[in-house]
Amino acid sequence: MFSRIFTIAGQEIRIGIRNRWILLAAIILAVFSLALAMLGSAPAGTLGVDRLTITVASLASLSVYLVPLIALLLAFDAICGEVERGTLLMTLSCPISRSEFLVGKALGHTLVLAFALVAGYGLTAGLLVALGAGSLAGLTDFVRLIATSVLLGICFLAIGYVLSTLTRQSRTAAAASIAVWLFLVVLYDLALLGALVANPSGVFASQVFPYAVLLNPADAFRLFNLAALGASDLVGGMAGVAEALPFDPALALASLVAFAGAALTGSAMLIRRIAP
Repeated sequence: MFSRIFTIAGQEIRIGIRNRWILLAAIILAVFSLALAMLGSAPAGTLGVDRLTITVASLASLSVYLVPLIALLLAFDAICGEVERGTLLMTLSCPISRSEFLVGKALGHTLVLAFALVAGYGLTAGLLVALGAGSLAGLTDFVRLIATSVLLGICFLAIGYVLSTLTRQSRTAAAASIAVWLFLVVLYDLALLGALVANPSGVFASQVFPYAVLLNPADAFRLFNLAALGASDLVGGMAGVAEALPFDPALALASLVAFAGAALTGSAMLIRRIAP
C-alpha cells in the first residue's frame, strides 16, 4: 500500500518540479517575506523586539492569503484534470485503490508546499540571523509558523480535492477554487465584522462569534499564531481578538486539524462516486 502511495506522491513532486510550481511558490514566498523583513525594522526598534519576531507576526497574516491560494492552485485539477486527460482510468486500472490515489496526491502536494515554505521563509530567517537581527526564540516562532502554514495548506488542498471531485472540468474547478478562496479569506471576515458592528454587545458577539471564527481554517491559523506570539502590540487586529476569546487559542490548532481531516475524508468519499 505504502509503495503505491509513495509512487503517486513522487509523481506529483516530479510534476511540481517540471511545471516550476515549487520554484514559483518558493520565489513568491521569499519575495514577500523578505519585503516584510525589511519593512519590519522600524517597529522592532520601537517595541524592543527583534526583527525576526516582527517578521513572523507579519507573515502570520500574509500566509493567510498566499498559502491557501497556492494550495488551491495545486489541488483544483487533481481529480477532474485526471478525468479530462483520461489518466485516471489508466491509473485505477492498476492495483491501487481510489483512497490510496488520493492520499498519494495529498502527500505529494503537501511535500511540494512544505518545500516551498521552508525555502521561501527559511531564506528570510537565515538572512535575518546572519545580520544579527534574530534570536533563538524568533527561530522557534519561524518553525512554528512554517509547520502551521503546512497544516493550513493541507486544509485548502483538501478543499481543492473536494471541488475537483464535484466538477467535471478543470476550468470549472479553477473558478470554484477562486470563489472559495475569496469567501474564506476575505468575505467571511467581512461578514463577521458586519455582524459585530450591527450587534456589538448581543448574543452573536458573546456566544456565536468566537466559535464562528474557528470554523474558518484561515482565521484559526491566524488566531493561533498571533496568540502564540503575544502579538497584540505588534499587529493588533486578530491578535487582540485572540486574547479576548473565551477559550485556549490551542483550540484553534485543533480546529485546523479537524477541518483538514473532515475535508480529506469528504474528498475520499466523493472520489468513490467518480466514473473515470
